[in-house]
Amino acid sequence: MSTPRQLPRHQRVAAYAVIRRFSAAGEEVLLSRMAEWITPQELWTLPGGGLDHGEDPRAAVVREVHEETGLDASVSDTARVYSAHMPGVRREGRMVDAHALRIVYEGWVPADSPAPRVVEVDGSTVDAAWHPVEAVLAGEVPVVPMVTEALADHPPVRHQRLAAYALVRRVSTGSTDEEGSASGEEVLLTRISRRGFHTGSWTLPGGGVDHGETPAAALEREVAEETGLACQVGALLDVHDVHFSGTAPSGRLEDFHGVHLIFEATVEPGAEPRVNEIDGTTDAAAFVPLAQIEDGTVEVLDVVRHAVAHSRS
Repeated sequence: MSTPRQLPRHQRVAAYAVIRRFSAAGEEVLLSRMAEWITPQELWTLPGGGLDHGEDPRAAVVREVHEETGLDASVSDTARVYSAHMPGVRREGRMVDAHALRIVYEGWVPADSPAPRVVEVDGSTVDAAWHPVEAVLAGEVPVVPMVTEALADHPPVRHQRLAAYALVRRVSTGSTDEEGSASGEEVLLTRISRRGFHTGSWTLPGGGVDHGETPAAALEREVAEETGLACQVGALLDVHDVHFSGTAPSGRLEDFHGVHLIFEATVEPGAEPRVNEIDGTTDAAAFVPLAQIEDGTVEVLDVVRHAVAHSRS
């Protein structure tokens, strides 16, 4: 009886990234389409590839993501390792007993990144695109098994953030009633820039409390950065919180829990707001008529309505 021919052994170590984002279409994952010389059928995989000799895996995956998608990625400090033994497959023009070790990181790209495109020439991928995660998991997008395994093993990072916000109100000086007296109340709001998740919506001025910083000091700092105004922090109105999954300003997908301390605050009479921070999450600041907040003319986050309601209770 003949003995089966032993195939040459071929071991390969590669690094990949699970890169996700939220868009108008929902949660999406960045994938690379494998070249026809690898598989004649349409097949998508995670962006990434083989490590060069002596190359750090994190450096390798950043390099490979750029070559395959044209995007500049950041990756997590930790990863999961997948092992696949594939005897009798073709590699580099010959049949081999293959063993693939795949190091998979969580990755993210800047929120304002351009559309992905393949940069490398004559490489192993021919296209790059964002695909709805729901479609991938439903089998509507043909992917290698590593994609669904990695999506299950890399849930969005959990991030809890303590922030302080100011409810600053004033009586409008620009409107009058029938008797010629000043009428109408205004609330100081800031608009979320393209770097924020709720782009275009208005919210209260404020932001995250740094480690060791008092909430009042944090609020004074944030109001100055976002509106250019010095504020006097008053009483704590209430504590508000929000929980959602979304894309952070860094581009990282987060399971986000925000805990918001809402304070009453005042600014100098007649002071007009202006944004001081550059390339932040705020692109406008203004006193907005309370009536426009209440009737929905101005799109605001829930924390604004919550603060207004509790200021009257």
